[in-house]
Amino acid sequence: MEEAPTSNDALDIEDKQAMLAAIVDSSEDAIISKTLQGYITSWNRAAERLFGYKESEVIGKHISILIPPDKLSEEDMIINRIRNGLDVNHFDTIRVTKNGEMIPISLTISPIRARNGQIIGASKIARDITERLRAQEELRTHARIQELLLSAGRLLSANLDLRSVLQKVTDITTQLSGAEFGAFFYNMVDEEQRYLELYTISGVSKDVFKDFPMPRSSGIFEVILRDSGILRSDDIRQDPRYGKNPPHFGMPPGHLPVVSYMGIPVKSPSGGPTIGGLFFGHSEPARFKAEHEKLVEGIAAQAGVAIENARLYEEIKRLNAKKDEFIGVAGHELRTPLSTIKGYLQLLEHRTPGGIARELTEKALRQVNRLGRLVGDLLDVTRMQSGQLEYHMMPCFLLPLVKESLDTMRQIQPTHPFEANLPDEDIVITGDGSKIEQVLINLLTNAAKYSAEGSPVQVSVQKKAGQVIVSVIDCGIGIAANHLDMIFDRYYRVPDAGRAVSGLGIGLYIAERIVERHGGHMGVKSEEGKGSEFYFSLPLPE
Repeated sequence: MEEAPTSNDALDIEDKQAMLAAIVDSSEDAIISKTLQGYITSWNRAAERLFGYKESEVIGKHISILIPPDKLSEEDMIINRIRNGLDVNHFDTIRVTKNGEMIPISLTISPIRARNGQIIGASKIARDITERLRAQEELRTHARIQELLLSAGRLLSANLDLRSVLQKVTDITTQLSGAEFGAFFYNMVDEEQRYLELYTISGVSKDVFKDFPMPRSSGIFEVILRDSGILRSDDIRQDPRYGKNPPHFGMPPGHLPVVSYMGIPVKSPSGGPTIGGLFFGHSEPARFKAEHEKLVEGIAAQAGVAIENARLYEEIKRLNAKKDEFIGVAGHELRTPLSTIKGYLQLLEHRTPGGIARELTEKALRQVNRLGRLVGDLLDVTRMQSGQLEYHMMPCFLLPLVKESLDTMRQIQPTHPFEANLPDEDIVITGDGSKIEQVLINLLTNAAKYSAEGSPVQVSVQKKAGQVIVSVIDCGIGIAANHLDMIFDRYYRVPDAGRAVSGLGIGLYIAERIVERHGGHMGVKSEEGKGSEFYFSLPLPE
């Protein structure tokens, strides 16, 4: 028979219970007990501090007074687990305080058992995780800011498309500042005064502004666009300069609701008038902080450099287009007199029996032919730039094109032996035969030009992995490694090497474009003083 506890045993139990109660009462976490029906049976001081209810206000009340209506289903889940003897560990949820404030908490819930082991209730430990969630949000925000800054840096250093640059800058800075909408306005000048031109917008459609004339650079805008200052306002409606931007006075009907306001100038790195400004708005007051201002200001400085580069690039493209247009017109104008001169020289050549007159006529005719090829190359370049160079693609045999090119070179360059390493069977390709021959003539002419008289030039043709590779190999002066990457650029000529050799530096550019148009690839292997190998590949029909 079990002995009854002695008085000392009972004292120990009382001491332990008092100690446990003291620990619960002094805990920093809210500790609450409840019945399986959900009625509160104990409530410590931390629970008072967390939820705002005194112990006398909640004992005997249902636990649902702490649960938001949309979270009531959680209580059924928790009670079911407790009835089955299972704990609920670190369950993050939302609870409501006495004054109606929603607070994030982490719950750990364990079953309470009677002496006989029967589950009679539950013990809840609730911890306020507001600071933890705030820290996590700050980390996420910091990571997002770093990602946006990195994205902005990559874009601004690599992109030369002006509209793309400004749209991305507007999007990124709108996100960084937390604005509901942002825009970039150009600072324009007409005969009368400065005005603004909306260029990009983020957060809303550009159509929002379609019915509003662009404002003048005065009032609030003057601070940013004329004085290159920064303006940040918790409520722009209270600014004395607000509403003084003709043609608008105050906020025009239908305009976006702007209370918080921030404007950052975008300046040119070379000085001069401010390029434009980034403007941000929010319908709630005091949304923009000093850190937002610094972030946007840093990107605006980078944007100024990117805009300047993009403008220079646009100007270069415009000048190139003008130059190509001039070359095209000049080329067409030159062709007619050249054809006439060539006709007269050919007639004179046939009627001159020999001697010095015949020799001079032949030399003049060669120079006219050379000039005609140069004009033809210039016209090809302009047609390529405008997409107007015509190709007549059809099945054709490659080896006759190679042999015909070699025969042509043997006539116009008798100072060099032209050799061929060709397969026994012919090769069918799909392409424009005259354009492929043009590529071959160009490569063979260059090989002869940059080789000593008498040194051989070889053409090699071989099939390899579904394509045919044509190589032109010489024993000439070669090309230094630092020039190989630029050798196919338009108008590029290797310094020094080509000083005594005439040309415009467009032959290889044209040849590469022709090969690419045929779906092939062109390359070069060369070493200074040891000759060069120019090659191109063409796909074989399946």
